This record gives sequence, C-alpha cells and structure tokens, in this order.
Amino acid sequence: MPQESRLTFATMFLLARAFLIIFALFLLPLAAHAAWWAMRDDVAPSWRAADWSSAKLLPQPSEAPQAIVAVYAARVGRWRGIFAHHTWIVVKEEGATRYTRYDKVGWGSPVRTNGWVADGRWFGNAPQPIVLIEGEAAQRLIPQIQQAVASYPYRSVGAYNAWPGPNSNTFVAHVMRQVPELEAPLPPTAIGKDWQPLTDIVGLTPSRTGIQVSLGGYAGFTLGWIEGVEVDFLGLVAGVDVRRPAVKIPGWGRIGMNPVT
Repeated sequence: MPQESRLTFATMFLLARAFLIIFALFLLPLAAHAAWWAMRDDVAPSWRAADWSSAKLLPQPSEAPQAIVAVYAARVGRWRGIFAHHTWIVVKEEGATRYTRYDKVGWGSPVRTNGWVADGRWFGNAPQPIVLIEGEAAQRLIPQIQQAVASYPYRSVGAYNAWPGPNSNTFVAHVMRQVPELEAPLPPTAIGKDWQPLTDIVGLTPSRTGIQVSLGGYAGFTLGWIEGVEVDFLGLVAGVDVRRPAVKIPGWGRIGMNPVT
C-alpha cells in the first residue's frame, strides 16, 4: 500500500474512533434522555403555565434565625430541560426577616435580586440543593458572596449568551470562584459553568483544587478534588466524581452521591 494511502487510512481510522467516542460519551446518553423527556406529561408548555411556587426546601426566616447560604439548580423549561439546568444563589444573614436570591437571566436586568421565590420551582421543575451552609460559616461567607455578585463582569444588559456562555451558570460559577469555601461542583448539566474568555484558556477550577482548560465553552477539561474529572464537548459534560462518588452523564446529569454534605 502506498505511503499516502496508509496515511489516509490512518487518518480515517482516527476520525472514526474519535466519532465513536463522542457518540458513546455524549450523543447516545443525550438522545436517551431526550426520549425519556419526550414521554413526560408534566413539562410545562409555557412560561405562564409553569409553577413558580416554593418547593418548601427552606424554612421560614422567622423559624430560622441563623445565617443561611444556598445554591440551587433546577431544569430549565420545555425542550431545553433535556440537557440544561439553571442555577442561582440564596443568602440570609443572621436574624434577617427574608432571603435574598440572585439570578443571572437573559431578559430585563440580567442580574436579578429577588426576582423569584428563594427556593422556587423553575419552569415547574423542583430545584435541588448544590450548597447549603448555615450558622457562623454562612454569616462569614455572605459578605464575600455579595461582593462577588457585584463584581460579576458580564452583568450589564445584553451581556448574556445562552450557549456556550456567559449565562446564568457562568454567573454562579463566577461567585463560586470568588468564594471557593463554598466547596461544591455545579451540575454537569449547568451549561455555561465552564465558560471562560479565550484569554483565560487555562486556570484553576472554581474550588481552586485543580486545573481547568476551557476553549471558550465549546470544549474543555477539568481535573479537581471538588469538581472531579470532567470532559466538556459543546457544553455537554461527561465525567466522574471520586470524592463523593458519582458519574456525570450528558442530559441525565449527576448520578450518585449528593454533592451537598
């Protein structure tokens, strides 16, 4: 076989192998989750028809005088829920009479304060806690969180890009980078969490316990004690968590031990 033909064959073999890996790790599980999602009969058909009420995860402030910090994630609406979560941050200082919720959204004022109920459903989907800290530790972190919210560089109107970012999850990841004591990974389905400008391709993970490589959110790799091992392909994440054992599957998200301690 001529050398040129051998090189062409080798290239085709490598491309085919790469496609099979991408198909098995990313596309197949996503397609399976899409099929499961399509069979659900509880997906809200529209914004107005969705349930945005409290999921009753947080106590009433009058019943919980201690400081509280929480990060929540919930599936987004309609077909986007196949592969994506929305995340937000909640704080309550010691003795406060109400919670304060921070969201980054793509309409109106992109950084919202108390736009929705602190532990409310998102497009009808119940949230799950990613971080829950109470007492003195929470009180100590709240000023840092408030400063991180104020310092978010993509907070102005128009500074939002649903995919690959910066978006709502990029905002929460920014806060977690500024306050690494939060010590928790965002869900693998929090698309945009790994987005970084192309001037910051290599850096530390949000927890500062490892390294992260991000090619503008289109592809990347994460290795950290808190975040585990993650491979990002077009915003879809596959990986494993060794610290709190779990696998991370595109579409399905995290399957295994809850990240909340």
